[in-house]
Amino acid sequence: MNLSGLPEQLAREGHRRLLVLSGDETWTQQQALLLKESYPGDWLWVGDNAPQLPSCSPQALNQLLGREFLHAIFDARQGFDVSAFAAVGGTLRAGSLLVLLTPALALWPEKADQDSLRWSDRPEPIPTPRFIEHFCRHISRDPQVLLWQQGAPCPPMPTHSAPDWHPASGEPQREQAALLSHLTTLPEGVAAVTAARGRGKSALAGMLLRRIAGHAIVTAPARAATEVIARFGGDRYHFMAPDALLASDVRADWLIVDEAAAIPGPLLAQLVTRFPRVLLTTTVQGYEGTGRGFLLKFCARFAGLRYFTLSEPVRWAAGCPLERIIAEILLFDDAPEESLSQGEIVCTPMEQEAWSRDPELPAAVYKLLCAAHYRTSPLDLRRMMDAPGQHFAVARTGEDVCGALWLVEEGGLSPALSQAVWAGYRRPRGNLVAQSLAAHGGSPQAATLTARRVTRIAVHPARQREGIGQALIATARQQMNIDYLSVSFGYTGELWRFWQRCGFILVRIGSHREASSGCYTAMAMLPLSAAGQNLCQREHQRLCRDASVIERWNGEKIPVVPTGEATLNDDDWLDLAGFAFAHRPLSAAMPSLTRLLQATDLPLSGLRGKIEQGLDDSALSRALALSGRKAVLSHLRTEAGQALVQLDSERCQTLRHTVLQWQFFQ
Repeated sequence: MNLSGLPEQLAREGHRRLLVLSGDETWTQQQALLLKESYPGDWLWVGDNAPQLPSCSPQALNQLLGREFLHAIFDARQGFDVSAFAAVGGTLRAGSLLVLLTPALALWPEKADQDSLRWSDRPEPIPTPRFIEHFCRHISRDPQVLLWQQGAPCPPMPTHSAPDWHPASGEPQREQAALLSHLTTLPEGVAAVTAARGRGKSALAGMLLRRIAGHAIVTAPARAATEVIARFGGDRYHFMAPDALLASDVRADWLIVDEAAAIPGPLLAQLVTRFPRVLLTTTVQGYEGTGRGFLLKFCARFAGLRYFTLSEPVRWAAGCPLERIIAEILLFDDAPEESLSQGEIVCTPMEQEAWSRDPELPAAVYKLLCAAHYRTSPLDLRRMMDAPGQHFAVARTGEDVCGALWLVEEGGLSPALSQAVWAGYRRPRGNLVAQSLAAHGGSPQAATLTARRVTRIAVHPARQREGIGQALIATARQQMNIDYLSVSFGYTGELWRFWQRCGFILVRIGSHREASSGCYTAMAMLPLSAAGQNLCQREHQRLCRDASVIERWNGEKIPVVPTGEATLNDDDWLDLAGFAFAHRPLSAAMPSLTRLLQATDLPLSGLRGKIEQGLDDSALSRALALSGRKAVLSHLRTEAGQALVQLDSERCQTLRHTVLQWQFFQ
């Protein structure tokens, strides 16, 4: 392929372009290697089994964020990791080509995509026709994308179309200079700078280091990603990893957090309180899965937060063809419409076929969900388009989308597999709530029921508090031949009140705080059949019975009326047998084990140390002279079995035989 003059033209314009090579594996690889030989550059190869260096797998690309390359090759022939595709685009400097290797376009929609194993919840890779058609539609109609298909003539080179570009000199650009003026005079408090990739956020943070008085600490999800800050900050750059910083007693006048949205919220919140002045930088409209939710969910907690943004690109010129095509394909423009029509709301179902029939509608739904949620990423777009079992409801006024609901099918497991899940022998992919009801609940058949789980719900800020969320749930309830709706969420009183108004009943509170939200996971059900009603009632009663134990264990007040029953019942016996003789988790059996200790006079030093004295695993292993968490858990299971034998040997042996049989399933 003759690209004579193109790299030089791109360097003059400050632009980067996408070149797609579509055909069989031999032809596409040959053309890519010929390009590498013909034009100087880094030519980073992103893909498994790369034939050249430098290279990395798509999953390892996040280790290179913060670095820059001239030209790259991205191999999408077996699977298309679009997050990595966008990320490598963000590492390319002005004058670069991003060469994408794909199967023949005519065959690609029906080809199984290996990347789908990460997001489809299917054991085998699946074809992804809606996304591939969406992708091909965009690259085919964009005159600045170079598309060369095997057997077709080489595409003509684009003509010069942009003024000469002058790269940044290292001094602050206009927007950066204005922000530095604000930040250097910042009173105590928190400031946030957000921008799309390539706008100079990291350079700004490094420049700030040189201008502020006093000592500053830099932290980020990975030290390698702060390379630009280090370059601009010089000897004022001092890095500490977030967890190490939190564990230390280090003090400083400033804390600078790069890519703050990628750090778990609870950890970030603790760090922020330690320093008088804090600068948070993060990417929006990007592939890290942050979006505007970072501002809505995290930054909103700080009274007086000062918010800044950078809009002008620094590392390339405005109007870069590569940046534009990636943003269009992956719907990175997640800014909601400022205002909406105030007419009547109409809620209707929407299925995945809408991407082919009326793509503007699901695109608007996706953008609304992106704007409202903290960690939406391109994987969610792929899942929304092509993963099996996805369903949606849309609230509209006229043509404006003002609310959206995303549900995913769950349950329907065979009785034998559901029992194996209950006993801890199996954890098939997907089925978050359905599996949890089996793995932590009282019914070994819980996962056989059919359900749809609410995975996302969003209402436009201009139309909130009008009952639109409840209306979307009501739409989802209609004409569905399933047993229940479910939802899993980070528990807060406000969120729970919303789900209560929608008709949901609380059935589970988790034992560990979520890393992202700092909240305990709550699960709730809305029964739609007699079987769903029976399961919901059973699990709610179980939660009421176990509430006092769970509250003592995690310190969270559970909004149910505790029954306080302390005697062992049939559910407890089954639960304890599952823990003692199968692989039932300790967290699921904790309330039953608490009641077991009240029913026996055996010493059971391990269980009593864990439950009555609250010893952690390391203290318990020392007390029991055991090495490691696995040995401690095995000891606790043995003690539980001993107690069951003492209470009723015959019943114990019957249940032991039953639960051991549940590891054999079809």
